[in-house]
This record gives sequence, C-alpha cells and structure tokens, in this order.
Amino acid sequence: MASASRARRMGKYFILLDNILVVLGFFMVFPLISLHFVDQLGWAAASVGLALAIRQFTQQGLGIFGGSLADRFGAKPLIVGGMLLRALGFALMAMAHTPWVLILSCILSGLGGTLFDPPRNALVAKLVRPRERAHFFSILMMQDSAGAVIGALLGSWLLRFDFEWVGLGGTIMFIIAALANAMLLPPYRVASQRGAAPLASMKTVLADRTFMRFVLTLSGYYMLMVQIMLLVPVSIKQLTGTSAAVGWMYTLETCLSLSLLYPLARLGERWLRRETRMLIGLALMTLSLALMALVSHPLLAFVVLAVFYLGSIIMEPARETYVAGLANPQARASYMGSSRIGLALGGFAGYLGGGWLYDIGRANALPALPWLTLASVGCLTFLLLKRQFFGPKAQPDLSQRCSAKTKPA
Repeated sequence: MASASRARRMGKYFILLDNILVVLGFFMVFPLISLHFVDQLGWAAASVGLALAIRQFTQQGLGIFGGSLADRFGAKPLIVGGMLLRALGFALMAMAHTPWVLILSCILSGLGGTLFDPPRNALVAKLVRPRERAHFFSILMMQDSAGAVIGALLGSWLLRFDFEWVGLGGTIMFIIAALANAMLLPPYRVASQRGAAPLASMKTVLADRTFMRFVLTLSGYYMLMVQIMLLVPVSIKQLTGTSAAVGWMYTLETCLSLSLLYPLARLGERWLRRETRMLIGLALMTLSLALMALVSHPLLAFVVLAVFYLGSIIMEPARETYVAGLANPQARASYMGSSRIGLALGGFAGYLGGGWLYDIGRANALPALPWLTLASVGCLTFLLLKRQFFGPKAQPDLSQRCSAKTKPA
C-alpha cells in the first residue's frame, strides 16, 4: 500500500516536470507564428490560420487513435515518439519560407501531439485520485500559465534575431522532454487492464452518446480559445506597436492564474456545480471577445483580455475534471484522446475562420467583424451547453454518472 502511494506521488511529480517542459517548448513557438508570418512577412492571415488549423485538427482530431494505441501498448513509447516528432516539426518550421512548408511542419507537430497528448492526460486520470483532481488540475493550469509567459518571453527574445532561432529553441525543448520521458517515466499502463484492440476501444468511446454530445458541443468554446494564438497576438501587437506585448499577454495570464485559479477552483468545488462553473466561464470569455470589437487603446485591450483569462480560469478546471470523470477506466486514454475532438473541430474552424474574417474585416474596414462573429459563436455554445446540462431533455443522470465513474476502484 505504501509503495503504491509512493508510486502515485512520484508519478505526479514527474507529470509536473514533464508538463513544464512541454509548455515551455510549445509557447516558445506557437504564439509567435502569427506575428512572424502575418505581421513581419505580410502573409495572408487566412493562409497562416489554415496551417494552424491543420495542426489543431491533426493533433486533436486523431487523438482517439493515439489514445487507443496507448491503451494497448502503454504510455511511454507513445509519449517519447510523439515528442520527437513534434521536435522534427518545429525544426522544419524554423526553415519555412512558403505556406506549404509551414503547413507540413504543422502536420508533423500535430501528429506528434496526437501520440503524446492522450497518454499524458490519461496518466493524470490514472495517478491522481478523483477527490484530488480539481486541485491537481488547478496546479497544472498555474504551471501552464507560468510556463506560457516564460516560453513566450523567450520566443519573443529569440524573434529579435530570427524566427529560425524560435523554431530551433522549441525543437531543443521537445528533445529534452523526450529524453526525460525515456529515462524517467516508468512503463505505466494507462488502462485499468490490458487494453482491447485499438478499434474496439474507439468503438466504445464513439458509442458513448452522452460523452460525445458533450465533447462536440465544446467545439464552439475552443473556437474562442484558439484566438489567443491567432487574432489576439496580432491585435495586441498592432495596438502596442511591439512584439514584446505577446509576453505581456502571458504575464497577465500568469498573474491572474497564480492569484485566482486555486482559490476560485476551491470555492467553485464547494459552492457551484461543475456545469454552472463551465457556463460562467464561457459567458465571461464571450463577453470579452464582444468587447474587443470596441477596444482602441492598449490598456483597455489588456483589461478586456483579463476578463477572457478569468473566464478560462473558471472554465478549465471544471471542464478537465468533468471529462476525467466521464472516462471509462478500461479505455481511459481513448476517452481522453476523444475528448479533444471538440478542440480539433473548434480549433480548425477558429483558426481558419478567424484568419479569414480578419482578412475580410481589414479589406473592408470592418475590424469588429471577427470579434462579433466569435461572440455569436460563444452565445450559441452557451445555449447548447445550458440545454444539455439543465434543459428539459437533459439526461438526469449525467452528473451522477460523472461522480460514479470518479470513485476510487
């Protein structure tokens, strides 16, 4: 019993180490892509949005395949191989001088994420006890925020020399992460028993209507989230006149996360249902994007951005805990991979549609067009989630099922 408790504790420490390496590598590169190719090189935002959309769809849309493979063969080989593939994608991105090379690099990066992301999430569900998950997800989010600002500041500094250094910095970080997993990660199995054949695991997940309905509804939420990588950095840079403002964005997120995320998560767990917290968070994010249509001063832009981050801080721990509770332990990684389908669809539409709307708005002197359209998507998503959680046709046992599946074995 003591050895099992120690294994859980050491596993959680390793998850935190692994997470900071991945976050640093990711945020060194991705927030700078739109700045470099759209703002510095003058590429059409739609073409850059297409590349980012393909990366998003490749990684998240195929997550069910990576998850089913991890259920069958264990987490370690999938994680190490995926991180090396992500490193290769970043190395190619450093040399991208045409849209097609950028798209290819994003595909490789997305395929790497397809392999390593579901088993990493499944390890959290496996090693963290249900009653501790909200707390642990809050810690991970605070770590994400700190890693994001450090990574974005490093990437912004490297961008002063050349984007090649940005891509190579991300490459090195993911190679280090792959080596850490290869040397330190035990050969964990993420399913409660040896997984079934990958196709059988995928069928189990896709046949779960309650789970899939929730996952697909989140597509609209993710359309809003991905603008932090596309439209928001470009708009903030244009208002401030400096690419260093990307680092300021993540500094703001870090300050809010470190000061508010844990206490808000604790208060939310005590007083509000997860469904209610998700709706509150989504409402704040939608409001902030609507207000972006009115912003013309840098200070106001950061105030509005703070509202967006506050919504995310409320939404994300509740969403992560909710998804982990719905996952079937016998196909845990498959469920965690499938939970990203909404991110695949919403991310693809958000990147491609956001870039397209930005180009149309700029060509026709309609700068508010992308923001108001995204706010409309947020309103629709809010109504769909509200109906799913509390409407007349809501499944009465949805939250009961969530609680039941998170009980310790």
